[in-house]
Amino acid sequence: MDVVAAREASAEPVTVHDVTVTPWSRALVVRWPKGGFVWNRPTAVLVEQDGQARRIPIVDVTRILQVGLLGLAILTAGASLLGCRRRTGGAA
Repeated sequence: MDVVAAREASAEPVTVHDVTVTPWSRALVVRWPKGGFVWNRPTAVLVEQDGQARRIPIVDVTRILQVGLLGLAILTAGASLLGCRRRTGGAA
């Protein structure tokens, strides 16, 4: 049994008239002896129409913004610590 695993899966396809849409997702699965954690996120939808299939990726704008804000916070904290050290003469 894997403690950490990444999986990609598809859900049930939905067909309306001649268009079939299948959602795809990626899951991070972490297992502990008495529980676990599963984090799912959508990755794409597969659209089939007239015998042609097209994969449309899903861009997670919220996650991109969160990672950007985290990076900005780390840079701000680092600059603040460096500025504080320079003002006190480097003595901790």
